[in-house]
Amino acid sequence: MSRHYIIPIFVPHYGCPHDCVFCNQKKITGLSTDMTQEEVQRIIEDHLMTFKPNSTIEVAFYGGSFTAIDIEIQKQLLSIPYKYKKEGKINGIRLSTRPDSIDEVILNNLKNYSVDTIELGVQSLDENVLYESGRGHKSEDVYRASKLIKEFGFNLGLQMMIGLPSDTMEKSLNTCKEFIKLSPNCVRIYPTLIIKETYLEKLFLDKKYKPLSLEEAIDISSVLLMLFQINNIDVIRIGLQPTENIQLGKDVVAGPFHPAFRQLVESNIFRLLLDYYFRTKEIKTDNKTLVIESNSKKVSSIAGQQSTNIKYLTQEYKFNKVKIYSKALDINHISITIDEIYDKINMKLLMESYLKENSII
Repeated sequence: MSRHYIIPIFVPHYGCPHDCVFCNQKKITGLSTDMTQEEVQRIIEDHLMTFKPNSTIEVAFYGGSFTAIDIEIQKQLLSIPYKYKKEGKINGIRLSTRPDSIDEVILNNLKNYSVDTIELGVQSLDENVLYESGRGHKSEDVYRASKLIKEFGFNLGLQMMIGLPSDTMEKSLNTCKEFIKLSPNCVRIYPTLIIKETYLEKLFLDKKYKPLSLEEAIDISSVLLMLFQINNIDVIRIGLQPTENIQLGKDVVAGPFHPAFRQLVESNIFRLLLDYYFRTKEIKTDNKTLVIESNSKKVSSIAGQQSTNIKYLTQEYKFNKVKIYSKALDINHISITIDEIYDKINMKLLMESYLKENSII
């Protein structure tokens, strides 16, 4: 199977008409200069030299709001990856932008340069959260832009944030459920972090904003990820990408930051679901050996960081031993063996049952 690589091109605050309370693109991207055609070409060439043959390669324009840039500058920047795509050296082009920076003229131009995927920085579909966060657009802009993007044949990506000013678990759940109705090809979930030199930092220092704790962010993200997964929507990132400066004590002032945030979320989901499974099945577990088999990609998440899930299951259900092995199983299935009892579990069905039991769906 071919590897999938992203060549990131950061255009910090380029074209963005608003200063959202949480945003400092220069800090987030580590860049403060404008992007040029020459720089785009250099970045692509540098990355191409490091990739293995027969890889799937995408060029991605991140940061700022790409389609809010002057149309001529958009054309200049897009012309470089377009050339590489025509030559067969890359496979796709994607970009991120604001929902209120999409119209027919813009989409026709993106078609002309063979863009494949457009990700919308939605953040929330609650009007009050959008207002308190200084987004400068309304939820209706999201629905309109999403519809247009799909009508033009692009892949649609949607990005949401949790823990924004005036956000709640209920509001995040509603945004998630509305995303599902829009049928995106992919989604990103970002817990709100307080970055240096943002208005959110001022609110935090003035004690007018309290970020989510790491545990709260994990709990909310766990439910959101399960909802997206049972609806077959690909969640391509959970949590801000850690860099040299995107670390607590550096450019991250406060908030639920962890360099392996997604794994914490996935481990929490396995704990919740295994807990639910054992409680509903009423299986005798005292002094027995539990063997869990799964796809190799899921073994570490089932075990939990520092074996937290193994310790939890051992203590909670009095297992003598808990063993986790990799097996040639579908990524959505695990098998459980407790002495003579064997069960193969469809995790998506278990998620759905868990969410119904907890009145989330």
